[in-house]
Amino acid sequence: MPKEFKMNYLKQIYHRYHKSNNKNKTKILDEYCRICGYVRKYAIRKLNNPLPDDRPKSKKQRIRQKEYLNQTISMLQVIWEATNYICSPRLHAAIPIWLPHLKTKYHLSQKVENQLRTISPSTIERSLKNKKRVLKRKIYGTTKPGSLLKHQIPIKTDNWDVNSPGFIETDLVSHSGNSADGDFIHSLNTTDIQTTWTEPYAIMGKSQEATLIGLQNIQEDLPFTILGIDSDNGSEFINYHLLKYCLKHKIKFTRSRPYKKDDNAHIEQKNWTHVRKILGYVRYDSQEALAAINDLYRNELRLFLNLFLPSQKLIKKTRIGSKYKKIYDKPQTPFQRLCSCKVVNINKAKLYKLKELYNSLNPFLLSNVIDLKINKIYRLASKTHKLKLAA
Repeated sequence: MPKEFKMNYLKQIYHRYHKSNNKNKTKILDEYCRICGYVRKYAIRKLNNPLPDDRPKSKKQRIRQKEYLNQTISMLQVIWEATNYICSPRLHAAIPIWLPHLKTKYHLSQKVENQLRTISPSTIERSLKNKKRVLKRKIYGTTKPGSLLKHQIPIKTDNWDVNSPGFIETDLVSHSGNSADGDFIHSLNTTDIQTTWTEPYAIMGKSQEATLIGLQNIQEDLPFTILGIDSDNGSEFINYHLLKYCLKHKIKFTRSRPYKKDDNAHIEQKNWTHVRKILGYVRYDSQEALAAINDLYRNELRLFLNLFLPSQKLIKKTRIGSKYKKIYDKPQTPFQRLCSCKVVNINKAKLYKLKELYNSLNPFLLSNVIDLKINKIYRLASKTHKLKLAA
């Protein structure tokens, strides 16, 4: 039986069925089932439901109007790209710092400026969603365990509980490319637990003397005195040179557990964001490349990372079922965290100089200079060193 006939028949009996008493309803229902071939329960549902023409029409989905101007999103992308694609909460904290310099570079209307000041991290995340790129890289480790002095250097397994700058984690990042043969450049990276202040320094090879010289140069650049050093178990750190230096300057020296990268989680994260994302995975093994990398590390890059890039610190991590819920503090730049510290081991002369630099530097110009220097460094990468395969 045609579907159109069944629908027309339903319309003919529908109102008569609802106006009838129970006895007549039974007769109409029997007739409806016999003519259309329906099961009784299905026929009852058809008669009790609204007629197709009487059903309320579904509301059209309301299209949300765009609240933020296209220029606002484009200016947001300009800051995001200049800050080396930081996450949305950090970008939200960076906007007030970068906005005065953005206004000198672009003409911004008052509405665009207000929108940039009031945009939320979740809206930033949605606006930049299509621009996100996830890079997954692998690197071969070159750390060799140091067998000496381990009984003299205590293992640090507890969480950092400090309220003053000067307690740092340190590590080496190798720039060996696809071969670990011969001498090549390493980045000696350090990060302060309290302020997240990060200082990298390039050394040739990973000898004990070079590592110690690198740490001494880093101390010259730091605006505070080193009070504690925590490293992995590599022989470049676990040696008499560094132990003697720490004892002489009353520096607390600790090490992580072997094969436990989580013990050095702070520096491992900085190794990626502050070194690997900048210099990549190519090989650097020349003195010219060493000088160029340190010229970048000790000038524009340290100022850019510590004065103008906000960072987040993990406050609490709780397990809920099979997942972890992480709570972070308000994003701040390492310079802002340093200024809020009231301790005696901060070098006031260096801090005053940093404040002058902060007021005089333009982060967009710094970003451009860093890009130019990075391009120069890439051109100095070794192109002739090939991976030697075993015969």
